[in-house]
Amino acid sequence: MLKPFLFLPMLFLVGVSAFCQQTQSTPNPSASAQPAPIPAEYVNMVNPVKPTPESLARAKQIYSWDCALCHGDNGNGKGDVAMEQKLGLLDFRDPSALKPWTDGELFYIIRNGQGKMPPEDGRAKDDEVWNLIIYLHSMSKGPAAAATTPAS
Repeated sequence: MLKPFLFLPMLFLVGVSAFCQQTQSTPNPSASAQPAPIPAEYVNMVNPVKPTPESLARAKQIYSWDCALCHGDNGNGKGDVAMEQKLGLLDFRDPSALKPWTDGELFYIIRNGQGKMPPEDGRAKDDEVWNLIIYLHSMSKGPAAAATTPAS
């Protein structure tokens, strides 16, 4: 009776693993891969969201569902899929990790994917993606910052 319910999660994990294996080209995408150009209108976009404790909690929840599998629960880039596929992902705990991108560029990357990262595909609303960006930045400030509202 439970076999169909066990089969679906297994199928999902195999699919994610196959996707990551298929798209793997270099061990460290930030070091040598040339990302697709981000449209100019995203480069200067400013995050319009003022975070609240509730919105950051929601961002943390979205991260745990959609991002942690590859980027790790704490943002260290060592999630299960990343380790299994030997992917060299950024460590969001490092304050310099996200410096090359503006918030608008990060918004574009999350929405549309880049390199090995699949697109977000509309699972989150725009304000949730903006809060997710705030949450990513908070990871480099330690565990306490990720749980509280950043200073404006």
